[in-house]
Amino acid sequence: MSTFVLVPGYWLGAWAWEGVTGPLRAAGHTVHPITPTGLADRVHLGGPGTGLDTHIDDIAGTLVQEDLRDVVLVAHSGAGAAVTGAAGRVPERISKIVYLESGPIGEGTSTLDLYPPEGRGFVEAHLTGGWRYEPPSWEEQEMLGASTEGLDEADKARVAARMTPQPYGTLTGRLPAGTEAGTAKLPKALISCSFPLDEVRGLIEQGHPMFAPLSGPEWEFHELPTGHWPMFSRPADLARLLGTL
Repeated sequence: MSTFVLVPGYWLGAWAWEGVTGPLRAAGHTVHPITPTGLADRVHLGGPGTGLDTHIDDIAGTLVQEDLRDVVLVAHSGAGAAVTGAAGRVPERISKIVYLESGPIGEGTSTLDLYPPEGRGFVEAHLTGGWRYEPPSWEEQEMLGASTEGLDEADKARVAARMTPQPYGTLTGRLPAGTEAGTAKLPKALISCSFPLDEVRGLIEQGHPMFAPLSGPEWEFHELPTGHWPMFSRPADLARLLGTL
């Protein structure tokens, strides 16, 4: 049996994993879903100073304070940067990093650096108070490439009602030095949902900046066809797949 630490993507909290944690625990696994600072039930703790380092602290702190070892550390979507940073800080506690519709970024790089100019402009247009990145509409999510396949209107309404603004500093914060050395030898897995694996492999070979870091012998690849939000569209299937990793 495995110990999972599940980190949600932008605008989400630990609640996003509710359909996944039950099946994993029923199968005998230990599961710790995380709500990063400034989101969901911890929204009141966020502020202009909440950044990537804050979320790295949240994740690494959970592993240390709960004395978790041999952890399968799962990042959904935008959590890839914080999960990579946390794994680099406490690699001795990690057995595998799983990127779910996600991926790592390079040292000294921010997530926003990977956005095209129009993407950066979109984020800036959705800021309130100078630091809250408001959740886009579902139509805007599709425009940004985050497929909503598998979600009906009731699903979308339920999820949107619980989304909270993402602290902007988590997009602009840069991955700290030493991360790549810390994570270099850790086994890593990609679970691709909205991109077929053939397309993913092609983008890796082409050196696409969002996919090039997924190369190397430490990587394994899995496919779960659905949209960008598999914890909502196929939670039981996602739990079964995670349980095999």
